[in-house]
This record gives sequence, structure tokens and C-alpha cells, in this order.
Amino acid sequence: MFETEHPDVKAAVHRALQEDIGGGDVTTTLTVPGNLTAGGRFLAKQAFTLAGIELLPLIYRLFGDEPSLTLHTQSGYRAKPGDVLAEVKGRARTLLTCERVSLNFIQRLSGVASMAARHVEAVSGTGVRILDTRKTTPGLRVLEKMAAIAGGACNHRQGLFDAVLIKNNHITAAGGVRQALERVKIFSGPIEIEVRTREELDEALASGAQHVLLDNLTPAEAGKWIAYIDKRAAVELSGGIHLDNIRAYAETRPDYISCGAITHSAVAVDISFRLELDA
Repeated sequence: MFETEHPDVKAAVHRALQEDIGGGDVTTTLTVPGNLTAGGRFLAKQAFTLAGIELLPLIYRLFGDEPSLTLHTQSGYRAKPGDVLAEVKGRARTLLTCERVSLNFIQRLSGVASMAARHVEAVSGTGVRILDTRKTTPGLRVLEKMAAIAGGACNHRQGLFDAVLIKNNHITAAGGVRQALERVKIFSGPIEIEVRTREELDEALASGAQHVLLDNLTPAEAGKWIAYIDKRAAVELSGGIHLDNIRAYAETRPDYISCGAITHSAVAVDISFRLELDA
């Protein structure tokens, strides 16, 4: 689930270590003897959906030390308070210096996974698939989208390069729905178009649209539009959808609901690292 050899993942971890450690961990170097060994446990302090625990070996390796590490869980695990997620044994300096970077990644990514899981659970039984969006933390998109998958969501496009999404401003600039769809026919990947009116919808369907985005409708309006489309194209809903109303939207039976909140409003979960010196 977590591709730790992905170049963007390795680059993100490297940047995080450099950002935090810089020229060296002066506190640990000055206070902790170099030959001291210890063990540490990553503990869940609340219930959440875990993501990013697989980054721990990469963090220690890029730091330049590889202590003995045991992962007791994996991304997607529903953690409970008190769960031991991972254990590590090695040089006390290494464990202390890597502590914050390790926790930052796992806490943040587990927050994303937990937010995704809440959205997925809210539409359970409807057949609707929850999509993430590009509203991610700059530089962490690959990791946050992996975390969304850990929570049961599906990835939308990774960026502007791997799928076409024609939105209202593109339609305006292209001169209309038909013109925009005509110009993207050369693209071999997924193509989706946002429509704002029934006229635009009819034009999109007549032009061969296979995936339409309906934005900022009420559940009642969405239900009427979806009934009118009648499976002539896949339907995605977005805009103004949150955990309090997502079930109502899902019951109109779209194919997808995209939710920016999965990444932009995720709150880091509570995980602690407990150090114990060797006897």
C-alpha cells in the first residue's frame, strides 16, 4: 500500500530529516552518551485508521542507521488506544533524533486515512466510491493519496498530467462544451467534464462524455440530474458535501463523490513514542 521506494516518498522523507536535524541534533548529542542503547514503542493514544507506519524503515535508513525494527501493524489497521504499532531497538541517539520526523509522518498520514475512512463509512451500502482530490499538502501528495487509500477511498487524478478534468473555466476558454471535448480526444487517459446547466449536460452527452462532474447541487437537485443522465455517463458529485450530508448525496446513487476534506481538513492523530533504556 505504501510504496516506500517511490522517488517522491524518499524525497519527502529526506527533506523532513534535513529540515528537522540540519547540522545535527545538539540536544541529544550533548546529553546522551553515544554507546547507550534503548528500545522504543510507538503507541496509539486514540482510535484511528493507521497510515504510514511502513515509512519507519526508510526514515532510519535515510538517517544513516538501521536499528532493529518490528512493525506490528500495517496501513489500514483500525488502531485502538494502547495498541503498540511498532517497536524499535538500537542506539538511543538514533531513536531520539528520528522520533519527531517519524511521529509527524505517521500522525499526519493516519489523520488523512481516518478522515477517508469516516467518509467511506458514511456511504456504506450505497455503492458510491469516495474520491480524494488535489487539495493536498504541497510536496506530500503521493503520501497523502496513499493514506487516502489506506482509509478506503479511491485516488482521483494524481495531478494535472495524468487525466483530463474540464472545468467551467476551461469550457469558457475553449469556447464551449463541444469544443473542449473535441480538443481532448487525442488524450488516451481518463476524461471528465464539469457541467453547470442542463444545456451543458446535453451537449456533453451528445459529444460523447463518459464521466460528468456535477458541482454544488443539493441532494434533491443531484437526484433529478442523475435520474435524467440515466447511466449514459458516470456521475461524480462534489461541492458542499461533508460528513453531515454525504449520506443524502450518496443515496441519489452517483458513481463517485469527491471530497477535498479528506486531505485539506484532516487532523493529525495522537501517537506517542515511549523510550526505555536497556538494562
